[in-house]
Parts: sequence; structure tokens; C-alpha cells
Amino acid sequence: MPQTPPFSAMFDSSGYNRNLYQSAEDSCGGLYYHDNNLLSGSLEALIQHLVPNVDYYPDNQIRKIAPKILQLLTEWTETFPYDFRDERMMRNLKDLAHRIASGEETYRKNVQQMMQGLIRKLAALSQYEEVLAKISSTSTDRLTVLKTKPQSIQRDIITVCSDPYTLAQQLTHVELERLNYIGPEEFVQAFVQKDPLDNDKSCYSERKKTRNLEAYVEWFNRLSYLVATEICMPVKKKHRARMIEYFIDVARECFNIGNFNSLMAIISGMNMSPVSRLKKTWAKVKTAKFDILEHQMDPSSNFYNYRTALRGAAQRSLTAHSSREKIVIPFFSLLIKDIYFLNEGCANRLPNGHVNFEKFWELAKQVSEFMTWKQVECPFERDRKILQYLLTVPVFSEDALYLASYESEGPENHIEKDRWKSLR
Repeated sequence: MPQTPPFSAMFDSSGYNRNLYQSAEDSCGGLYYHDNNLLSGSLEALIQHLVPNVDYYPDNQIRKIAPKILQLLTEWTETFPYDFRDERMMRNLKDLAHRIASGEETYRKNVQQMMQGLIRKLAALSQYEEVLAKISSTSTDRLTVLKTKPQSIQRDIITVCSDPYTLAQQLTHVELERLNYIGPEEFVQAFVQKDPLDNDKSCYSERKKTRNLEAYVEWFNRLSYLVATEICMPVKKKHRARMIEYFIDVARECFNIGNFNSLMAIISGMNMSPVSRLKKTWAKVKTAKFDILEHQMDPSSNFYNYRTALRGAAQRSLTAHSSREKIVIPFFSLLIKDIYFLNEGCANRLPNGHVNFEKFWELAKQVSEFMTWKQVECPFERDRKILQYLLTVPVFSEDALYLASYESEGPENHIEKDRWKSLR
């Protein structure tokens, strides 16, 4: 089933036990390096290395400090804007920005641009979350709608968008828009719940939200259920078979685009039990293309085939000459699992008490790659009618899917017959 449990209960860390540690060859003031890369060190040594002192910035050269601090704040607000939704963080930022702006005119302009950019990002985020809330509040069971207002549902996905290639493009619009609002902070906040230096102390008085990350997982689930709904809803067998072939073509185009998340959601929906049990319907479907897609997304060998395809898409993106070639939308649940296992499978500190920087370099590498992918602008023309349908049309619940499936092709054993009776 496509449903994803809460992050804390989602994984078993025993699946990832890769040893990232290397022996440190060089040391400098309590910080250890290998091939000029920082591997480990104590927090005290790191702080001493980073904090300005008389050797770094003499008191009479305060002007040298301002541009460095401004650069740090600019990168911080651009890369981690969601940190500043916290009132205390924003208050401290404004205070520090005011001190910098009280210097030269150049600093004032740069500070103003930085603050305006941050405010725009936070305003856009708030608007996006309001839209998500509205969409969520209007989500209903299609079966209920069919029973109460049958005339209100006369359409299916093919009547709204007859071209599977166009639908794949509109799915890519949804994916990229939702990816764009996921902040890198959310990956950390999804897993980190306690201060690693104090087992009893919470990192935050109130755990920060991971709403956009969770909304993206919810989108995957919705798309899976939408696919299953569209297949189970038609009364006639030939119409159901046509719907399956339509979604196979949509999935195939998603693969060609590099939209692996929609591809996996479609495959997941088609593999749900209420759909897969429709043997008479599947007998009318040419499944060769679907078999190829399933092979590409086969979970065996830790999704080896998919990971190979993902590397190919990522390489294509690096050398791309068009926006279309730059698109890389990973299978998101697997990306989250990889980050989780890396975080859980490797200690934050080495046996000597030093911070394990190599682990955090690897985490940063994975999140940075994702950050590059999510910033790609969708090259396809938006179709508001199709997007509205994808995001708001009611879908069947799990029970409603089974009921529709049994009514299309009757139950075959005692278990199915008992379930059908209970659902009716």
C-alpha cells in the first residue's frame, strides 16, 4: 500500500550500517584532517578555530568583520529561510542586520535586499501552506459523493486530459512545485528530536514543523489512490482496461521526463489489491510496457535498477542544455529512508568524543543534491483545468476501492466474500 507511516516509526536503522569512518592522518589544534577534509574534532577545538580573536580581526579593523557576517547571514537566509519563522530567530536577525546597516551605505543596501528576499520567501511559504490546508479540507471519499450527488461526477481523468503525455507533464508541475517548498531544515527536523549533547533535553521547546515534507508524502499517497480510483470506477471491463493502459503510458512518460516520484506513485496505485485482483480486466491489457516499468522500479537489491536510472538522470541534468533535461524528481520516500539510515547508522561522535564530520559531510552531500534538483523550473505549460482535477477531485477510500472492485469482478474466495458483505 502507498501509505507512509510517521517518520519516527518508518524505518529500521539496522538496514544501514555502513562505516564512514577513516583514520585521521593530520591534526591541527585538536581538529583532524584526511586529504585536507575535516574528519573529526572536539566542539571546543572547532569553536576556538571559528571564533574571531585578535589574530583574526583586530579591534581597529571592525570593518573587515561586517562583510563576513553579512555574507554568512545572506547564505543562511537564502539556504535555510524557514529557520526565521521562529520569532526569536527573526528578532535576533533584525538586531544584527541593524548593527551591520549602521555602517557603510553598501551594507545598508545589501542588508535591505537580504531582509526583503527573506520576507518574500516566508510570505510565499505561508500562502502555499494555506492552499495546502484548503485542498486537504476539501478531500472527500468519492464513493460518498457518488451516493449523494451522482450527477456531480460525470468525468474521469481521460475526459479531462486525453493525452497521457500531457498528464505526465502536469504531474511534473505538481511535483516540482511541492518540492520547491521543502526546506533543507525539514530533513533535519524530521529525524532530530533530542539534543545530542543532552539525552534529556529537547532541541526545541516546540518541535519545528515538517509540514511541506509531509505534504509531499501525502501527495504521493493521493496520486496512488487517484490512479486506483480511476481504474476501479468504470462499470465496463473495456473501460477499466483502457484506463490501465492510459496510466501505463503516463508512467512511461514520467520515466522519460525523470519524474520518478509520480512514476512510483502510479505503479503503487496499479499494484494495490483492489486493482491487481481484477484479473479479467488485466487480461485485456497489453502489459509489456508495464512489466518494463515495474522492472525499473523493482525494490530488490536495494532498488538497484532505479538507482542506476536515477544516476543517469542526474548525469543528464549536469550536462543539460534545456530545462526539460534538467528534471530529476527522485522517489521521495526512498530518499528519506537513505537519509534516515545514514543519520541513524552512523554515530554523531567518534569513540574519542570528537564530532564525526565525515557523517555530516555525507548528509550534506545528499541534501545538497536534492536542493539542486528542486530548484529546476518546470518547462511545460500549465493547464489549470488538469491541475485542479489532480489536486481536488474526490478519490475512493480503501474500503470504497474494494467495494468497487468486488462489484466489477465478484469475490473469488471466502475472505473476499466476507469482506464484500461487511462493506455492503
